[in-house]
Amino acid sequence: VALISSFLMHLCGIAGGIEICITFPTEYVKTQLQLYEKANPPRYRGITDCVSQTVRHHGVKGLYRGLSSLLYGSIPKSAVRFGVFEILSNQMRDEAGKLDSTRGLVCGLGAGVMEAVLVVCPMETIKVKFIHDQTSANPKYRGFFHGVREIVRTQGIRGTYQGLTATVLKQGSNQAIRFFVMTSLRNWYKGDDPNKSINPIVTGAFGAIAGAASVFGNTPLDVIKTRMQGLEAHKYKNTVDCAMKIMRHEGPAAFYKGTVPRLGRVCLDVAIVFIIYEEVVKALNKVWKTE
Repeated sequence: VALISSFLMHLCGIAGGIEICITFPTEYVKTQLQLYEKANPPRYRGITDCVSQTVRHHGVKGLYRGLSSLLYGSIPKSAVRFGVFEILSNQMRDEAGKLDSTRGLVCGLGAGVMEAVLVVCPMETIKVKFIHDQTSANPKYRGFFHGVREIVRTQGIRGTYQGLTATVLKQGSNQAIRFFVMTSLRNWYKGDDPNKSINPIVTGAFGAIAGAASVFGNTPLDVIKTRMQGLEAHKYKNTVDCAMKIMRHEGPAAFYKGTVPRLGRVCLDVAIVFIIYEEVVKALNKVWKTE
């Protein structure tokens, strides 16, 4: 069982890594749109202009700046997320083994907080710094390992943990929303038959809905997190100060910068990972019962 659990986490991580490679340009564009404050004229006039400028100045590979940090973190992130969720959900199921929506939300919150602290914050900080650095007058990071070494040398380990509070809030709410929606849809679909099987296509559709819900529910936190992790994070005293300055200088619409490109990547990511997770858990349960 432990071997299959480990296989599950690695499979989710590998699937997530493949998805990231396919959709990373949308993550790049989202981050660029979130990084820049309101200006006249704006640095980018929209998604297409951001892609056009990047390709013109840095080539197509410029759209993949920061990809390595997400790839290296994909397996440990999935391991922490689903591992913690399984531990918590096993403790909170009722006598019939059912997990209701509210408890699913709590378990998702716990999983999101743990993955934020252990994996996501340093992974996201490095990604944002790399993307921001590419548009600097004199880029200083030559690659992943050189960049990490420079960040640690100049700022210490704390330099990889910028925006921790915002990341915890973002990831906690991310997984709380996703697991709440998934648990609700799963329970609705099964109705009074807890043993009813769910087709992978249906699971993928539910995952995409859960991903979309998390995007609309916490993009403001994602914008704040991105600003707190950029090269100009020194302008903000803390998470609250960052939120107040965005509201004061840019208005409420700024909290939803990058929503469209984020929506595409997140929906696909959550759909793929939940399909693999659910299918391998089915296999795990069969092995457990036969023992």
